[in-house]
Formats: sequence, structure tokens, C-alpha cells
Amino acid sequence: MSGHSHWHSIRFKKGIADAKKSKIFSKLAKEISIAARDGGADLTFNPKLRTIVEKAKSENMTSESIDRAIKKGSGGTEGCNYEEFIFEAYGPNGTAIMIEGITDNKNRSIGEIKLILSQHNGKIVEEGAIRWMFDKKGVIIIDQENIKDKEEVELLSIESGAENFEWQKEGLVIYTKFDDLDKIKNFLEENKIKLTSSKPEWVPKENIEIEEITKEKNQKLFEALDDNDDVQNIYTNFNL
Repeated sequence: MSGHSHWHSIRFKKGIADAKKSKIFSKLAKEISIAARDGGADLTFNPKLRTIVEKAKSENMTSESIDRAIKKGSGGTEGCNYEEFIFEAYGPNGTAIMIEGITDNKNRSIGEIKLILSQHNGKIVEEGAIRWMFDKKGVIIIDQENIKDKEEVELLSIESGAENFEWQKEGLVIYTKFDDLDKIKNFLEENKIKLTSSKPEWVPKENIEIEEITKEKNQKLFEALDDNDDVQNIYTNFNL
């Protein structure tokens, strides 16, 4: 396992356009509503919702917006008619891509995503054609600035029962079994480790190296996909 291949949209920076903030908040609201609908509105008993709410707060989403999204999902306001989707695709020069999203109109979403892919030399493929290249894992990221003692964090990662970990530019990336994510997250937090994120992700079984020009073409595709309101996460099999 080499390289964390979850493509992240731009994080909040000073002066970021209001339109971009609004789009990110809209995507987070969908995630919150889905989690509340499927697991209930109580964060204590719904770890998925708790994780997404923590993420939303870290991105400066207001409490009022978070509460509204929870109520929508749990039936407190108008009904939540969202559904989740996963599309598999090839990107420029044959890169493998997994596209996760949430929509209220799947036919519209697939039409828009097909168009984006075709404009960037990519295409959607049949279910299973790409997915076999990935495993669903728990992924925990600890930013470099939150790590005071590298050896201590490594030892805690091993003690927690994590499958693997690796140092990357952003800090430490810890991989867990899908079902162990919440248990390992809690263990690390109980040991005073500040986590940047923890969520299930599609992790490639093998990362490939590609030429810089191919990487740039794929980055442009990912930016276009991320600009679509229904796309939540993008995963690939090359080292970003």
C-alpha cells in the first residue's frame, strides 16, 4: 500500500469564494441528512453522523445548518429523498476512478458525470470493472502539526489494532479494517491524539506511478467532478 489516493477538494482558506463555501456546505448537509436518516439523530448512538458533524464543524459550517440537515434526515422537516451512488470510471490514460455521491435524481447525476468524464477523456464503466482494484478501509489522518512525538503516535497506532500506517506529506495516514474504524478512532482520541479526519474510504490495492502530464489531466477531471453538486468523494489508483 503506497500513497493516500483520496482526492480532497480545496480546504477553506482566507478569501475563498463564497460560492465555493456554499457548495462545500451543501455537500456536507447531504452527508449529514443521509447519516441521520439511516442511523438516527442522536450523535451518541450514531458514530457515522458524529464523524460527519465533526468534519462539518471543522470546516466552519454553522450549528444552525448542521441541525437543519439532521432534522431533514431524521424526519423533523421535509422528507429526505437522497440516495447514495458509486460510479466506476476510467480517467485519462486509463487511471481507475471511484466516484461516490449523493443525489435526489440518479438519472440526472449519471448524465452530468458521463458528460464531465467524456470532456476529459474518461468514461463510466460497468459495475465491478474498477471496484475489484480497491478495498473499503477505514482511513484516519493526523496532520503533521498535531504530532508532537512521531514514535509515540506510531506505537499507539500499532497498539490500537490498525492494519497499517504510513507517513506522507500531510502527516500520518492510518489504515484500519472497515469494521474497526470507530474503535481505533476512539482509542487514539482517548490517548489525546487529535485526529484530522476518520472515515471509510476506497483504498487501492496497488498504487501506480504515472507521468506528470497524465496526473495534470486527471487533476483537471477531478476538479470538474468535484464542482458537481452531487459528487462527494473521488478515489483513484495513482499516487497523487
